[in-house]
Amino acid sequence: MDDFAEIFDARRDVAFRAVLAAVGDRPAVEDAVAEAFARAYQRWPSLREHPHPLAWVIKVALNIARSGWRRRRREFLTPDPAPGPTGPDEGPPDDRVAEALKALPRRQREVVALRILADLSAEETGRLLGIATATVHVHLHRALQSLREALSTVEAEAEC
Repeated sequence: MDDFAEIFDARRDVAFRAVLAAVGDRPAVEDAVAEAFARAYQRWPSLREHPHPLAWVIKVALNIARSGWRRRRREFLTPDPAPGPTGPDEGPPDDRVAEALKALPRRQREVVALRILADLSAEETGRLLGIATATVHVHLHRALQSLREALSTVEAEAEC
């Protein structure tokens, strides 16, 4: 179990940031990542052989966060509360980037989170999300294009 502790200590922040970028709700992400690591710990003897255990944790955390969102939507008819502020080392480093990420479609946010923040390959990202590798590339391309446009618009507005 020592190798689990090493992965947990070294990669929990990466998992948190990746899921936060995809989901955007800090309290839900904290719970989801903690639950995903707890499940990984329970399954560690078999998960140890997984080619990318961090990818497994991120996928489980994304699924937990989505399930929680669905459950809250059924229980409450009010909109989700706005996410709380993030610390300097947590989440996207700039509010403009965070807002631009939130504006992306869900699948594009997930691809950006897994490919860029979690540093997974396109193949690993595709396997985790259940989509083709080429589709990962398309979503990433569109997401980056949208982010560039959104951020250049913000810069142009700031110059006026």
